[in-house]
Amino acid sequence: MTERSVTHTTFVIERFYPVSPARVFAAFSRTEEKQKWFSCHEGGTHEFDFRVGGREMYRGGPKGGPVYTNETRFQDIVPNQRIVYTYDMHRDETRISVSLVTIELKAEGKGTRLVFTEQGAFLDGHDAPEGREHGTKIGLDRLGEGLAREAAAA
Repeated sequence: MTERSVTHTTFVIERFYPVSPARVFAAFSRTEEKQKWFSCHEGGTHEFDFRVGGREMYRGGPKGGPVYTNETRFQDIVPNQRIVYTYDMHRDETRISVSLVTIELKAEGKGTRLVFTEQGAFLDGHDAPEGREHGTKIGLDRLGEGLAREAAAA
């Protein structure tokens, strides 16, 4: 019999982006925008229905490695201010975590303060909170690099 366990964690990541909350919101809410920074593996598939009750599904992984599936349900959306969603993550056929995420966008000077809060249940030792936080930081930094280039060109 497999030993069962759950590791609960909450992490908060803050970033400042030199663009308006509406611009940051667009990067999360439009398929073509999100695909520029979200995926952590080349060649994955992405379905996106951004609305309360809508679903987002990403499936991909390293070449020759496991396939990761992230299935999201949007729970609350306040344009240019807040996005709340739940998601579960699978590695191949094994569920490795379930999370609740809140993204807050706050105008700050000529830019936006993003506050990303994830509350996760990491299942049976298949995933670690530290790895998820690290991967999330990479994605948010990739988003910031693109937004900074865009702001500099304006």
